[in-house]
Amino acid sequence: MKPPPFEYHAPRDLDEALRILAGVRGKVLAGGQSLIPMLNMRLAAPAHLVDITRVASLDALERTREGVRVGAAVTHARAEREGGHPLLTRALRLVAHPVIRNRGTVVGSLVHADPAAELPAVLAVLGGSVRLARWDGARGQVRDVPAHEFFVGPMESAAGPDELAVSAFFPALDERTGHAFHEVARRHGDYALAGVCAVVTLGEDGGVAAARVACVGVGPAPVVADLTGAGAGDWALAAAALSRRVEPEDDIHATAAYRRHLVAVLAERALKEAAGLAERASKEAAGGA
Repeated sequence: MKPPPFEYHAPRDLDEALRILAGVRGKVLAGGQSLIPMLNMRLAAPAHLVDITRVASLDALERTREGVRVGAAVTHARAEREGGHPLLTRALRLVAHPVIRNRGTVVGSLVHADPAAELPAVLAVLGGSVRLARWDGARGQVRDVPAHEFFVGPMESAAGPDELAVSAFFPALDERTGHAFHEVARRHGDYALAGVCAVVTLGEDGGVAAARVACVGVGPAPVVADLTGAGAGDWALAAAALSRRVEPEDDIHATAAYRRHLVAVLAERALKEAAGLAERASKEAAGGA
């Protein structure tokens, strides 16, 4: 299979990339692990392809106390190796296979907005954001779009046709917060039939101060739920309540009922693990105080 014909652009800096996108209707190429198959199967037919891999400023990975900012050219493998965010690192290990992670990019996965992908769920459960840039005729303009507004639907994000996603920000977890990510796939590296990532924060009294989950594979976008008060710390009850909120669909891989069952099982498992990690982290923090 071969892609339809297109004009290839290879900008050397961000302003050049934005000017090109402002003047043509095209697709952005970074890792290409999703776009190239779509081109080859004629599911996408852009007249222009804008390759951003030569834009050095997009290869930045910045770690601060507030969180991790990942540039548009940073690969899954590099973010897994250097990212310094425990939930992001854990999720990246579930993404496809090493050969894909060596080429695919974190931001590219977010913009692709596959509802079965792991990284949109991580960004959503953390309350992160994606930074978009566009050319206004004289300079580049940027806007930060929170995760709950960024994922519009299946394979659809809030990025406009003339906008480039230049980075994504994953907020840090505090010292009393635990995390977990569990999923079920037919084979390792396949898209999950269903998956749940969870973050649980404990208060100084040891009670649950906050509990959030994001589900993959059971909706048109990551399904995020605040379970802080659900079940009052009984994670089985909280997971059962979550399973009633999701609206999965039947397909050739699994029935909606099976996916709803998976959500309950995986959510209970993830919440228990995240709460356990939070408890250990809280004890360590108290011991070091």
